[in-house]
Amino acid sequence: MKLVVFAMLAAILLSLGSGLYYLSRDDADSTKVLRALKIRVALSTLLILFLVVSYFLGWIEPRG
Repeated sequence: MKLVVFAMLAAILLSLGSGLYYLSRDDADSTKVLRALKIRVALSTLLILFLVVSYFLGWIEPRG
């Protein structure tokens, strides 16, 4: 479970880094920046949905 979450977070950070790279190297209207943003938003949404579904299925429990 933790491995999936860490892998998704790593992919989100890689997408963030690539978007920053394309923003600093190319012009600001580049489609590469937009694609990196779309990927980052999609991965973040998938991670949140995965965590919510995991909670409701009982795979994870809150601490405390």
